[in-house]
Amino acid sequence: MLNEKLHLYIEELIHERNPLLMEMEQFAVIHSVPIMELAGIETMLQLLRIHRSKRILEVGTAIGYSALRMATTIPDAHIVTIERDPERIPLAKDFFHRSGLERQITLIEGDALEVVDTVSSHGPFDAIFIDAAKGQYRKFFEIYSNCLGDGGMIITDNVLFKGLVAEQEIESKRTRNLVKKIDEFNRWLMDHPDFDSIILPVGDGVAVSKKRGERK
Repeated sequence: MLNEKLHLYIEELIHERNPLLMEMEQFAVIHSVPIMELAGIETMLQLLRIHRSKRILEVGTAIGYSALRMATTIPDAHIVTIERDPERIPLAKDFFHRSGLERQITLIEGDALEVVDTVSSHGPFDAIFIDAAKGQYRKFFEIYSNCLGDGGMIITDNVLFKGLVAEQEIESKRTRNLVKKIDEFNRWLMDHPDFDSIILPVGDGVAVSKKRGERK
């Protein structure tokens, strides 16, 4: 992971977002809503630009910050995003409405493990962004990779989990178990026969997985 000075330096170079997005960032801090770190989301957005993704699936809407960042950055993209938290769903809807980008975003309400058929009807997707329950990452990946188009890309956030995946001793049993699941997911992902993957030490750790073409 980057040291604190370099981390702050990189964040200082990032342009300010529009007022609504800045409001959302402050809301997330005040109400302890997990949103993607600035360096991490800027990396993801650049990857989506390079990949020219037009149909994007997001697993884990929260208050809609990442979905709006994607919609703002790629005006001709459509984002399908899934959220199950009944308290966060109306917040996301309100932010989407206020942004004026509602037509670019489809919010599917429900557990990502239970709304697969609904989500699939909106595919195939050029890119998938996973940022939901960390202990379910492998299930999310296995289920929704089937909705990915040829040459598609999957981006997974929080795969370094504050650097704890490299720690030998973690006092909290709950944290230790979660870190173990993330580590197991990372190792499984890197050995996946259908994807070429890399983990970038930006933000809280971003895994980028590119779907392989058919082998001849």
